[in-house]
Amino acid sequence: MLVTGTDTGVGKTVVTAAITAAAQAAGLRVAVVKPGQTGTADGTPTDLDEVNRLAAPMTGRTLASFPDPLAPLAAARMAELEPLELYTAVDAIRAEVDKHDLVLIEGAGGLLVPMGVRPSGEPWTVADLAVSLDAPAVVVARAGLGTLNHTALTLEALHRRAVPAGIVIGAWPAEPELVHWANLTDLVPDLLGALPDGAGTMDPGVFRRSAPGWLTPALYGVLDDWRAWAEDAG
Repeated sequence: MLVTGTDTGVGKTVVTAAITAAAQAAGLRVAVVKPGQTGTADGTPTDLDEVNRLAAPMTGRTLASFPDPLAPLAAARMAELEPLELYTAVDAIRAEVDKHDLVLIEGAGGLLVPMGVRPSGEPWTVADLAVSLDAPAVVVARAGLGTLNHTALTLEALHRRAVPAGIVIGAWPAEPELVHWANLTDLVPDLLGALPDGAGTMDPGVFRRSAPGWLTPALYGVLDDWRAWAEDAG
């Protein structure tokens, strides 16, 4: 399962951790794979570090790391390092599929960010990875203004590639405004979950206990009534 987003900074890592926590609470063996991690030079925790802290998956793997905070292919070129080859990533992920009930692949930035190269030298994206693996996608979206267009574009790109996809709101505000409620109404038909703003700062034990309540059964959660959720959230 691919976890991508409408843009960078929308909450992909915390959503990946939440799906991990919910799936493990349901008894599944979960692996999380980060194909390309960038921005490692400053020593801050990586995305996989955060997933491990919040959800402790059975397995966590980063396939390629680069120092500069750029798209993975650009970061590889800037550092004069070998970019990640598409089928190297495919083979590594398939190896985890054989050993786990669920493998979550966290992308970088949005769906069409250049991740590495094909054997031909042409760039590939996480959309190409989803097609190669026949994997469904979770699109992490913002709650506020602008999200409908960005989300629709991402879903359209996935649908054109025959990749099944649903939406998770990465950070639902504690005090939602009219725009948030209006967006929620439009997103509900494809909505698979919504995380509260600040979920990533929770104590890991609280995070793991809470995660199933943020996600629908399609993502191993227990959220089954958006009307009731909206009344509670309001």
